[in-house]
Amino acid sequence: MIIVDTISELKAALARQRSKSPNGFIGLVPTMGYLHEGHASLIRRASNECEFTVVSVFVNPLQFGPNEDFERYPRDLERDAALAERNGAAILFAPSVQEMYPSKPLTRVLISEVTESLCGASRPGHFDGVGTVVSKLFNLVQANRAYFGMKDAQQVAVVQQMVDDLNIPVDIIPCETVREPDGLAMSSRNVYLNAEQRAQALVLSKALDEAGKRLREPEMTAGRLAAEAAGLIRTAPLAEIDYVEVLKYPSLKQLDPDQRLAEINAQLILALAVKFGGTRLIDNRLFQLAGGEPHVQNDDEVKASPSYSH
Repeated sequence: MIIVDTISELKAALARQRSKSPNGFIGLVPTMGYLHEGHASLIRRASNECEFTVVSVFVNPLQFGPNEDFERYPRDLERDAALAERNGAAILFAPSVQEMYPSKPLTRVLISEVTESLCGASRPGHFDGVGTVVSKLFNLVQANRAYFGMKDAQQVAVVQQMVDDLNIPVDIIPCETVREPDGLAMSSRNVYLNAEQRAQALVLSKALDEAGKRLREPEMTAGRLAAEAAGLIRTAPLAEIDYVEVLKYPSLKQLDPDQRLAEINAQLILALAVKFGGTRLIDNRLFQLAGGEPHVQNDDEVKASPSYSH
């Protein structure tokens, strides 16, 4: 694996690879670094499915609000490089902010509707920054496939919408959320949690598991499912709820809160964002409703969803 920190070095390395293997698939795993097993699973899958895998490590200032954690976001490039190489990456692209934005960007990618709920509502401008940096990475790497974790399911939907709308020639590959043995979704921000916060954060996966058990109840509605999940989360004294919502997925359209779930023929998402101390965690669960037989989707069904291009 080679590490490059400039666009010119990245382009030169990719040109060498394409000259050696013109028809070989190139995979891209965009990250903000401080890599963990969730990122490792994306890199391994990309390496298994592509001849050549690029991992980007870039903490993108455009997707952070003025009171968010850009400055203190965890960074450890040496550790990231070791993990990326161990899991099959061929290039680690780790540019500086100056390299990616040599001057104030006057052009941004704005995606509407799918960005107006969940994190898009509570973090204004966040997905404008995501769309802008991801489009830059797509243009630079020109990968055949790009791999994203479903822990941030809204981000996957936003990126897929951008790719569809702009005819960007890359397949978006959504990958299963990777969890700790006790159920907590892996996140670079978990490092912020103290022991008590870490223990109480398990309420998120418990709320999702409980919701999965309640789907088959004939009178269950979207509003009731969200309310019950929020009620369970509030049993953790340190939990401060940002949102708990049930929406259609990937459109992220609102539902009639009083409509019975058994009457809805659609893929839905139960999405959570909850703060523990100063740490904001997100998690979600997808489930498919069809013919009155709701069930929680497994990873194979997520990957086979017609909403995504493979």
